[in-house]
Amino acid sequence: MDLTPRFFINRELSALEFNQRVLAQALDPSVPLLERLRFLCISSSNLDEFFEIRVAGIKQLLESGSTERSSDGQTPAEQLEAVHERASKLVADQYACLNDVLFPALRAAGIVVVPRGDFVGSTREWLERYFVSEIEPVVTPLALDPSRPFPRIQNKSLNFVVALQGEDAFGREATLAIIQAPRSLPRVVPLPVDEQGAQRFVLLSTIVEEFVPRLFEGMAVLGCHQFRLTRNSDLFVDEEEADDLRLALQGELMHRRYGAAVRLETSIDCPTELVDFLLRQFAMSTRDLYRVPTPVNLHRLSTIVDLASGSELKYPPFLAALPKRLGPLPDLFETIRHGDLLLHHPFQSFAPVVDFLRQAAGDPSVLAIKQTLYRTGADSAIVDALVAAAHAGKDVTVVVELRARFDEEANIELSDRLQEAGAHVMYGVVGFKTHAKLLMVARRESDGIRRYCHLGTGNYHSRTARTYTDYGLFTCAPDIGQDVHEIFLQLTSLTRTPRLSVLLQSPFELQRAMITKLDREASHAALGKPGRVILKMNSLVEREAIDALCRASQAGVQIDLIVRGVCALRPGVAGLSENIRVRSVIGRFLEHSRVFYFANDDDPELFCSSADWMERNFFRRVEVAFPIRDPQHRAHILGDLETYLRDDTQAWTLDDGGRYTRLAHIDGTPPVCAQQQLLDAYTAGTPLDE
Repeated sequence: MDLTPRFFINRELSALEFNQRVLAQALDPSVPLLERLRFLCISSSNLDEFFEIRVAGIKQLLESGSTERSSDGQTPAEQLEAVHERASKLVADQYACLNDVLFPALRAAGIVVVPRGDFVGSTREWLERYFVSEIEPVVTPLALDPSRPFPRIQNKSLNFVVALQGEDAFGREATLAIIQAPRSLPRVVPLPVDEQGAQRFVLLSTIVEEFVPRLFEGMAVLGCHQFRLTRNSDLFVDEEEADDLRLALQGELMHRRYGAAVRLETSIDCPTELVDFLLRQFAMSTRDLYRVPTPVNLHRLSTIVDLASGSELKYPPFLAALPKRLGPLPDLFETIRHGDLLLHHPFQSFAPVVDFLRQAAGDPSVLAIKQTLYRTGADSAIVDALVAAAHAGKDVTVVVELRARFDEEANIELSDRLQEAGAHVMYGVVGFKTHAKLLMVARRESDGIRRYCHLGTGNYHSRTARTYTDYGLFTCAPDIGQDVHEIFLQLTSLTRTPRLSVLLQSPFELQRAMITKLDREASHAALGKPGRVILKMNSLVEREAIDALCRASQAGVQIDLIVRGVCALRPGVAGLSENIRVRSVIGRFLEHSRVFYFANDDDPELFCSSADWMERNFFRRVEVAFPIRDPQHRAHILGDLETYLRDDTQAWTLDDGGRYTRLAHIDGTPPVCAQQQLLDAYTAGTPLDE
């Protein structure tokens, strides 16, 4: 099928559109106030990464002279123009949200971010003492002259350009200086509570701007203006040339702070001549410039969410449930032998995964543990358990993905720790990131060695398991155990592509299998049988998969796509995708699970997976999709999907023009918030496993 570019949505603009939906949560009065500030910070952080990776990639294409066009037919230059236009609107909306909505609401709630205009009386005295004792000793102003060139500016660091007048101690006339805020300094400083009991905070940038004259005694400070530089943060390592991937990555990490410049943010009051000066220093154009109200880094305001008190201003805490099959001190091996165990995070606790590894570490019958690690977080209980298992003499093999973006340094450190404990640490396959979530324990039992496996849609990360929605499956089914064993052999040794019996693996058969299943649904529909597909994922951009979805739609298959982030498919296009509906759910928890349901003429198939439907997941990563075969588990997950499809409080629908509209609740009917319904059900004790 020849789908012209007009049937596709630009993936970069779709990413910005997703960020606009995140920002909408910050404007939603039904969301607790401090959580709204958190959503604003997430929107800002997402935009940073968008420039560091996506915009950086487009700029590299442009600079290389590439004529490669985007999915909607734009050249790299046209994409950058479109990105600047859309990103400028997003940035304007972010600051309007902060200054016109959130700051006034926070002040009314007794949480005040003190502006410079309120630096008076005892407050100003306190701040001046703080500046003298905490800031001035670690700040080094850098004057600019022929002997002192413009300093190197780190990625996303806070900086000030200072306009000066006068002569210094050596009689030299100075006009400009740069101040780089040390990263050791907190960006948000709590102030003593005032007489009215308000919680007060002040930004480091505001303190520096107020007291900067103290750094230039005898000089006149004509202006002090914030600026921030975003750089290309994608690491490049020629894996085939590198003798040691770990050492090569360590070398590249040193350069990440100083990659090619891709965005310049300056305070809106920065004079034009200073803005032009900065643009020249970084060899940038006005297309790369964003002049913003201060602060130049909204993400730093997340500190206020953590420091401020007021439980009513945050989401209420909840206690993650446990399956009823698990007692107070369960023997997880015995539990799994009696049937597959399905977990749904964060509604159900991640603790059984950690407990499973701990039990394995201390069980004399356990012979070996094998696991993939993509992101684990600092002070990981998972890594602790693997270290304990290695110390206990178990044969521990861990495939650590060193190239997990922005977690490279942490993964190098944990690989060192595992190796020191005696574990076998591998770094996966050259050219392919290992993104599959697999854990296997080999245990000697009375009838031989049994393999116990855990397969998941999310990372082995205890902290994100409390905020990301994911599924995890425990099983000791021999066919799945054999498939997991074959995949680990493939990852750690030299072997041909394994013939898997039940699991679907990228970069080999996963994409082809999904397309085959879509075409099978189309064949059923063509015979007059009801075709039905529900897919849940983070991103949908792979062209052949989109083609297959459109073929199924044309055959009459009813398709619902729950795509949280980037979606390149235009639904509802007459004669092409009129039977496809796309929705995005943005709420308290980050929708992260990948679920693929095919009705298959009343013989349904349901897979959970680590893979989104993107080129990288299908062809440049090791991914796994695993079947949910227990009828009760399958029905439960299908029920979850249907709940998301009824959501009318946190759901957005995509139209055929590529625009998202937030679903409006219909008066007179009970509102449906999928995440809250699931949370309430699990909190009330509704079992997933009897």
